[in-house]
Amino acid sequence: MPPPAPRRDDPLATSGHSLPLWEGDHEKLAKIHFKILKGHSDAVTSCHFCFEDTKVISASYDSTVKLWDIASSVSVQTFKDKHTGPISECCLSPDNKRLITASYDKTLKAWDTETGKMLWSVEQDGLLTSCHISHDGKYAVSGSDMENALLICSAEDAKQVTFLREYHRSTVKRCRFDPHNQRVATVSSDMSIKFWDIIAQSTTITIERAHNNAIADCCFSLDGHFLCTAGWDENIKLWDIRTGEFRSHGPITLEQGHIGIVGCCDISKDASVLVSGGYDKTIVIWDTQEAYKKLSLKGHGDWVTDIAISTDKKRLVSSSKDCTLRVWDIGNANAIPMVIQTIKTRGSKLAKCEECEKSFLIFQNDENEVESKCVFCRLSTRSTTILPVPPPLPPDL
Repeated sequence: MPPPAPRRDDPLATSGHSLPLWEGDHEKLAKIHFKILKGHSDAVTSCHFCFEDTKVISASYDSTVKLWDIASSVSVQTFKDKHTGPISECCLSPDNKRLITASYDKTLKAWDTETGKMLWSVEQDGLLTSCHISHDGKYAVSGSDMENALLICSAEDAKQVTFLREYHRSTVKRCRFDPHNQRVATVSSDMSIKFWDIIAQSTTITIERAHNNAIADCCFSLDGHFLCTAGWDENIKLWDIRTGEFRSHGPITLEQGHIGIVGCCDISKDASVLVSGGYDKTIVIWDTQEAYKKLSLKGHGDWVTDIAISTDKKRLVSSSKDCTLRVWDIGNANAIPMVIQTIKTRGSKLAKCEECEKSFLIFQNDENEVESKCVFCRLSTRSTTILPVPPPLPPDL
């Protein structure tokens, strides 16, 4: 049956839980409201906003995918009984009519979201670790641990377009279509990033030793300008793909946000906000324009496995090994006392970049030194970054 019509009110403003983020003898507690979605019986591996951000789709080790109504915190549809192993990832087509799932049962499946029926299934040789659907809804891609392979097929009938064996030297952790539906970015345990061009049928970019350890996740900004990657080396990195600045100046690195492995990341449509989740059970909200940590959210009882930000940047959804999802209301994050204090401490002022004309925050310690460009446009003046030799990989978790 089709999902119920979305409610017009903001459910997080009127119900749910709240998380104190500021403590002091005389300070009023600042709160981030959130809702907990319970229904999966095992670790939740994947989560995304859908249906104009009124719903959330999630996949789990319990071999099911659930569609949640945010307003009621209830699962309104469950896709089940077809996978025989844990589901590593799920994704919806842009029109929300088709669901793609990847599983450790070695199959990639497509579902009709209205009827809940499975449309097709493709069996591969290894465990499938990731899947994605192109932004025009025409193609599906999956990565696997067997032969470190990459499969691209038609989302309509599963007809194979590309199959690459030994595409990486180790497991393909994540695969993502760029917003222009021309390239697929992949990240791997071998610490590299690759871009496969669907039209040219060739690898156009390879970034070796992109991180100092396995890379767990990647995502594109809406315009395809930047690729964000999250790694086991505790870092998040932003790569300027459009101009290729990373070749000479390296990426923008966001550090000291998590203690331990960063397992997932997502970036807002305008690339101004980035969110990440870690094995330290926390979620971090970053200001990408000045590359600093704004806020850390705690509450999950185990690893944060996936994270997504809504179109309007007012909500986050996170999934965890603790078998739950959380929908966070971050619309008032800039009013949190600790965020205000951070901005004050850094001496923030709002300015307009003279090059790209986007607004950005100036953090100045010297009144005589005022930046006229945002951090992205200042990349051209940065000195070359030399990446250190990475340590041996630890056993996969």
